[in-house]
Amino acid sequence: MIESRHIYYRLLVAVLMLLPALAGVAQVDAQFTQYWAAPAYYNPAAVGRVDSIHITAGSRAQWVGIRKAPLTFLGMADMPFKLLNKRWGTGVVLQQQSMGLYSSLNVGAQIAYKQKLFKGTLTVGAQVGFIRESFKGDSAYIPDQDQAHTPVGQDEAIPQNTVTGNALDFGLGLFYQHKWFWVGASVAHLFEPSVTLKTNGDAEKFYEFQQGRIYYFMAGSNIPIKNTLFEIQPSIFAKTDAKFFQGEATLRVRYKKFISGGIGYRYKDAVSLMIGAEFKNFFLGYSYDYATSAISKVSSGSHEVFLNYNVKLNLGEKNKNKHKSIRLM
Repeated sequence: MIESRHIYYRLLVAVLMLLPALAGVAQVDAQFTQYWAAPAYYNPAAVGRVDSIHITAGSRAQWVGIRKAPLTFLGMADMPFKLLNKRWGTGVVLQQQSMGLYSSLNVGAQIAYKQKLFKGTLTVGAQVGFIRESFKGDSAYIPDQDQAHTPVGQDEAIPQNTVTGNALDFGLGLFYQHKWFWVGASVAHLFEPSVTLKTNGDAEKFYEFQQGRIYYFMAGSNIPIKNTLFEIQPSIFAKTDAKFFQGEATLRVRYKKFISGGIGYRYKDAVSLMIGAEFKNFFLGYSYDYATSAISKVSSGSHEVFLNYNVKLNLGEKNKNKHKSIRLM
C-alpha cells in the first residue's frame, strides 16, 4: 500500500509540473461544466442576448484532493445597445487560472453586431484582449533521489525564478438565437499568440509559450413539455485545436421556471451532476464532476459554482427573440 501511494504521488507530481507544457500542446482553455451559463466566455458573439446587463461570476475547483490542482475564477458582464438604429452587443471577460506552478490571466473586450434572420437573430462578434502567463520556477522541486529527472538548477528548460509575459489576443464568433434553439461557433486565440516569459536579474533568460488556436461549437434548446410546468433543456459543447478533440452533452430539466437539475457527460473525462435555482433576476448553479479516468483514484471530483444577475434595460422595443429563461444558455 505504501509503495502504491508513493507511485501515485510521483505520477501526480510529474503531471502537475507538466501542466503548463500540456496546456501548450493540447491548447486547452478553462473548462466549465456549466458552459451554457457562460457562452460568451467561449464565443464573443454570445453577448447581448437579452435586454439586460448580464453579470456572471464563476469558480471551478478541479480534481479536489490533489495539491495545486487547477483552480479557475471567471468574471463577465455583457449588454445589448443600439447604434445607428442597429442592435449591437458588448461585453468584458476576465478569467484567472492556476495549476501547479503555472498561472494565467485572460482579459478581453467584446463587440458584436446583430441582424434578424429567419425569425431569429444572427450575431457576429469579435474579442480583443491580452493574456498573461506566469511560471513559478523558484518553487520547482525535484527530490535529490529522483534519478529520472535533471535537478532543477541544472535543467535549462526550467526557470530558476518566477517568469512572466504578456501578449495580445483576438477571437471571432458567430451565434444564432431563435425562439426554440441557439447555436454558436467560434475561434479563440485567432493568431496563436506567442508569450515570451522573461526572467529578471543579471542572467536574463527567455522562455516562450505559444497559445494555440482553439475552435468551439455550442448548441442547445428549450423544450416545454405540453400541459406541464416542466421544460427540457438539452445542450452540447465541443472544442478542438485540430489535434485534440473534446466533446460533452448535457441534459437539464427545469420546473416552474425556478429550480433545475441535470446530468452531463464529457467524453473520456467525467460525468457530472448539476442543480440550479432562479429567483427574480438571480441564478445560482452548482455542478459536480466525477472523473472517469484514472485521476479518480486520487481525487474526490471537481466542483463548480456559477452566479448570474440581470439588470433590466429598456431599448425602446420588445426583444422578441429573447429566451424564455435567463438560463437557457
